[in-house]
Amino acid sequence: MTNTSKTERRKSPPFTYLKKYQLSIIYACTILTLCTLYAVQPIQPLFEKEFNLSCFEAVIFTTVIMLPLGFAPIFYGYILETFSSKKFLKNAVLLLGLLEIAFAMSDTYPLLLGIRALQGILIPAVLTSLMSYISFITPKDKVQEAIGYYIGATIFGGFIGRLLSGVLSDFFGWRLFFVLLGVALIGMFWCLEYLSEEVKVDFVKPKLSQVMDVLKNKTFFNIYVMMFFIFFVFQALLNFLPFQLKTFSSTMGFGKVGLMYAGYIIGFIISIRILSLIRFFGSETKTIIIGIVIYVIGLQIFYINDYMVMFGGMFVFCAGFFIIHSVASGLISKLAHEKRAISNGLYLSFYYAGGTFGTFAPGVFFEYLGWKIFVALLSLVILITFFFAYQLQKQLSNTAKRSLMEEKI
Repeated sequence: MTNTSKTERRKSPPFTYLKKYQLSIIYACTILTLCTLYAVQPIQPLFEKEFNLSCFEAVIFTTVIMLPLGFAPIFYGYILETFSSKKFLKNAVLLLGLLEIAFAMSDTYPLLLGIRALQGILIPAVLTSLMSYISFITPKDKVQEAIGYYIGATIFGGFIGRLLSGVLSDFFGWRLFFVLLGVALIGMFWCLEYLSEEVKVDFVKPKLSQVMDVLKNKTFFNIYVMMFFIFFVFQALLNFLPFQLKTFSSTMGFGKVGLMYAGYIIGFIISIRILSLIRFFGSETKTIIIGIVIYVIGLQIFYINDYMVMFGGMFVFCAGFFIIHSVASGLISKLAHEKRAISNGLYLSFYYAGGTFGTFAPGVFFEYLGWKIFVALLSLVILITFFFAYQLQKQLSNTAKRSLMEEKI
């Protein structure tokens, strides 16, 4: 063995073999981050009772943590460009863990809400950093597959966080899960040490003129507005469903409420098979329209106040949602060309802005007019998205015809 190799070996940190499992570390961190984002959702009625809150005050726990997600893709590039990507990611995850433990130990509503808001500021940067690491450490021909598994990790994290927070709340009270999640995130801080040293974090830094140019594009604008309303409905149903489940079965455990989100898992299957669905239906716009039909049918099932019926309805509802989302996000990337980063950033901004409003705005209808009027309102919003999907189909059809004519000329 040469002196050089001996020196390199001495300089290497312990457990360097962990570098072989960088993707596994990233996926685990993604799951824990999504647990942080959504774990409160199924147990919001518990907070309503324990802290003597109104339904509106309780649902704000989800609103405040989602709010920064709507602004992050546009503004974080300017805020975080001077930070070391690895150091920032590690410290952000550590702070998430410490805040999770602080959340578990807090006894006042304003403090709990403030902690959730701080976590909401950190989460978009953590997720963007993780995606950048995936692109950096994965061979080019494997990036698409690796991103597919990342999407699967976000979906699994969203479900398992809801389920475990509900189950553990039934047996040990709500605080234990958040302590365990905090400890896991602090442990992840050490695991992240074994990631590659630095990557270029892909935050968008657009100029106002560039943003306006993209928004003036009618095709993009229709996709953005359509997804604003689609995610508005999705988060509205998921955020207020636990309160409805408690109204027709006050003895229902929170574990059972968390299990209601099992339909979420179908999103992973759809996300990796979406190209097959597009080929089957003939085009992206036709697939989106079929997705909206499935989406609105799934929503109608929630008129029936029966747990098992709603459980089945969640699979239909989530299938429709993930078909629309998977096609629309891919379509933006396909059409954007040189403005892909800005176009995708705006897509995420409209998407999460819609979800943020959905977590609280329809609550007035739920609280004062009841569940059926609430579902009817959401159904009306979905029907509005047919207009934008139709406009999108017409615009893409006209573009295809113009391209064909130009080729003939």
